[in-house]
Amino acid sequence: MGKIVWLASYPKSGNTWMRTFLHNLMRNPNEPHDINKINELSTGDSIPIWYKRVINKPMEEWSRQDVADVRWEAQRLMAYSRADNIFVKTHNAMVEFLGKPLIHMEWTAGAIYIVRNPLDVCISLADHYGVSIDEAIRAMGDETTATVGSDKVIYEIHTSWSNHCWSWTQNPHPGLLVLRYEDMLHHPKQAFGSVCNFLGLRPPKARLERAIQLSSFDSLKKQEAEKGFREVSERSLSKSFFRVGKSGQWRTTLSQEQIDRVVERHKEQMQRFRYWPLPS
Repeated sequence: MGKIVWLASYPKSGNTWMRTFLHNLMRNPNEPHDINKINELSTGDSIPIWYKRVINKPMEEWSRQDVADVRWEAQRLMAYSRADNIFVKTHNAMVEFLGKPLIHMEWTAGAIYIVRNPLDVCISLADHYGVSIDEAIRAMGDETTATVGSDKVIYEIHTSWSNHCWSWTQNPHPGLLVLRYEDMLHHPKQAFGSVCNFLGLRPPKARLERAIQLSSFDSLKKQEAEKGFREVSERSLSKSFFRVGKSGQWRTTLSQEQIDRVVERHKEQMQRFRYWPLPS
């Protein structure tokens, strides 16, 4: 039996990118690992199968409380599903909901938390959920923000961007690695090398560099164009999951009023992660 290594982030912050890197690193393929098979070495806490094993009634009858009551058992099943540790994707904040933790430490070995500039997150979020940028900004500032859930996914409790970041990173410790999306983009060898160190891996330099290349945005975008990606939102405005893969898009996309609203709501956490003061 292993435990869970959480791959945690606010939505549209680089979680899928991290999962593709880990698969390319550990599988060490000659060609990019299939993006539609990135659950071979990982799973997600919003995948219904883990809950179906412990809720004894049809999924259409589940309440939010039903799910909250069995998260401990569902996460135990995730941990028990592998002899070694298992990577589990989550967009949940590390908070309690309906009187129960969303993340149970009994089954947790550690976490990799990815943070991205909220000024860019709101643009990607708007496209992903098919809403306006103003609506995305509002959702990112709302402590009650959550997804609804369906017959395909379990609901998620995101809260606000600031609270999400704070909930996962307020107590730095050896079992937590915090990465900035921007560093993964602009300094990939150092950023992904730190992931290897955190996991106790010592891949040869060539293997690390190949995994970085095989999971690059261009590689992921090409795969999606050729075969599609099952995690793309049905509401996506661009109809793609891998949209731009850049940082700083906010400079030419957001109005000054939108920038001011994001900064006013999230300045404290932006400052913690070096997104504030804004570069001139």
